Amino acid sequence: MAVSPQERPRLKRADARRNYDRLLAQARTAFAEHGTDASLEDIARHANVGIGTLYRHFPNRHSLMSAVFEEAVSDLLDHSHALLKDPQPCSALVTWLRAIITHAGEYRGLSRALMSASHDDSSALSRCSRPMREAGTALLVRAQQAGAVRHGVSIGDLMQLTNAIALAAEETPDEPELADRLLMLTLRGLKPEGSAPEGSAPEEPGQDPAAGSTAA
Repeated sequence: MAVSPQERPRLKRADARRNYDRLLAQARTAFAEHGTDASLEDIARHANVGIGTLYRHFPNRHSLMSAVFEEAVSDLLDHSHALLKDPQPCSALVTWLRAIITHAGEYRGLSRALMSASHDDSSALSRCSRPMREAGTALLVRAQQAGAVRHGVSIGDLMQLTNAIALAAEETPDEPELADRLLMLTLRGLKPEGSAPEGSAPEEPGQDPAAGSTAA
């Protein structure tokens, strides 16, 4: 059956959408199995499209990574908004930073890519992180106003530190406690001089907030 000229654009759009979805699905699988340095040619081949089709949808690796992690970023943003209602500002900030570290550690190479992209405003990953920085700033300001984090610390500082912690944890897989230990040490170093110990560590159910955690 012949396709009318009026139907051709619609069919092309549907075909393009299928290709886009297949590429995303294969990219998720490849990044999970091989890290974010996985071969783009292999991703295209497993999606049954040519490498040119991949680059039409995703001009570079960072744009593909940004699309793959879009859902996770949306979840982190929703989490940050909910944490703004937490009565303990420092605990809320720590909880969110932990979530970022967990996200960055899900795919090998992601934390390194995020650190690199932070210096390149043209990167799709950098553009993707802007709403994250805005969300984190709101949590950081609350912690600063509560006296748990000294003024002068920026969300950019914290984002870089969390990516560095995720990278350290990635390089030391036999130490599952490392990321949390480094996060606690980092936050203690960001406290105002002479401040009370409250907020130095996240409060766990039944735990005195001033008790903190034990560093190795």
